[in-house]
Formats: sequence, C-alpha cells, structure tokens
Amino acid sequence: MNVTPDSFFDGGSHQSHETAADAGCNLIAQGADMVDLGGESTRPFSQRVDAPLELSRVLPVLKKILEKHPRANVSIDTYKASVADETLRSGAVAVNDVSGCRFDPDLPDILAQHQPGYVLMHSLWPPETMQDAPSYGDVVSDICSFFEERLNVLIGKGLSQDRIVLDPGIGFGKTLEHNLEILRRIQEFKTFGLPLYLGLSNKSVWGKLLGLALEKRGMVTQVAVALTAAKGVAVHRVHDVESTRNTLELFKSIWF
Repeated sequence: MNVTPDSFFDGGSHQSHETAADAGCNLIAQGADMVDLGGESTRPFSQRVDAPLELSRVLPVLKKILEKHPRANVSIDTYKASVADETLRSGAVAVNDVSGCRFDPDLPDILAQHQPGYVLMHSLWPPETMQDAPSYGDVVSDICSFFEERLNVLIGKGLSQDRIVLDPGIGFGKTLEHNLEILRRIQEFKTFGLPLYLGLSNKSVWGKLLGLALEKRGMVTQVAVALTAAKGVAVHRVHDVESTRNTLELFKSIWF
C-alpha cells in the first residue's frame, strides 16, 4: 500500500492518514500476512523525496494501523536509514529495500541494531535511471552475484541471515526479456537457501507482454502467482489480497 501521489497502482488513492490506515486494515481483513507501507514511489523515472516527507506520510499510518490491529505485521518500503529506524521503533517488523543497502550507507547498521525482517531486492540503478537501457551479461547470474555480495555485507554488519528474503526485482532495471528470463529461472535463486519474494502484481511486464492496460492485469497476476508458487516462491507482494489467498489455497489443494 502506497501513501504517495505517484505510485503506479494506488498512488494518490489515500487522501488522508485515516483513509490510508483504513485501507491497510482492509488488507489485513482480507487475510494479508503483512502490510507493506511505502511513502516514496519507486516506479521507473520517479523522483526521490527526503526522509522527513517520507516519514510524514508513513509514520501516522503505521501508528493508526497498529492502534486498530496491535499484532499486525507491517513492513516499510524504504531505503533510508532514518525512516527505517523511526518506523521500526514505532512497531514495523520488516524493511523492504529496493536498493540492497546501496543508497544509504547507514542502513546496514540500523538493520543490525533492530534485526527486522529484510527484503534484499535487486535493482540495477536508482528508480529515476533504472530503465535507461538496462544491460546484463546473464541476468540471473548477475543478480546471483549481486545477492552474494550484498549478503556478505549485511551478514558482516551483523544482520542475521534468517531475517533475509531475496527479491530479484521484477521491473527494476530490466527489459521484458530480462523479466521473463528471471521468472523462467527463478529456482536458481534458491541456491542461497533463503525464501524468495516476488512483486508481480499488475506490473508493466504484463502490459508489454500481453498488451494489457493496468486495470486488466488482475487475472494474469493470479496466474503468475500460481506459477511462481509452484516454482518455490514463498512470499507474494500483491494488491488484491483476497484473490491471491484464493489462488494460493487452490494451488496448495491441487499441487500437493
């Protein structure tokens, strides 16, 4: 859930902290295991915002959600150490970081201090430039090398390895073919022995592949969730929680 004016799916949807908190509570009611709360858009070509503005967007919403659901799991979508620190002190339990701890050198120390859950995500460059002609030798091998290097940094700083999940970053500095190659070979990332995390919900990859407008991508998102679950992906970051829970329940009933 994005408390921003410009995120690709729900940017600008929440006009107050109260309505944003209600939307978060609705995700919990639908069965979300965790609500991922973001105060800065990371869509391609988006512009960065400073930490005080980001905090002013997410912190009141976090507190309101936890007032209504004290045991809720809330992750914060941020790469900034100060935002992570303040929100973790206020009850967030995880950090979803598009930068792999590369944009803010203080973030690894904050993670080591709090020991939250941590989404280690690959992106080629920052959002404002990541889609400027992305190029790889072998996209899966290159991302594996990135994960290995970043894991060494994070574990070396003191973050427990069992707090980390891996996200190859679909749409973050990748062409359509890069994204499809990652999904075809997603099982190769399991060599690290860590859970895999994917954000495929309503992504532009489905528009490029199938010519689907944003509002038409729901069904293909569910198909992609089922297919990647079959390949061992453990965590799915989605907008439509209810449909995804049904998809995964159907998958488990048939597959196992």
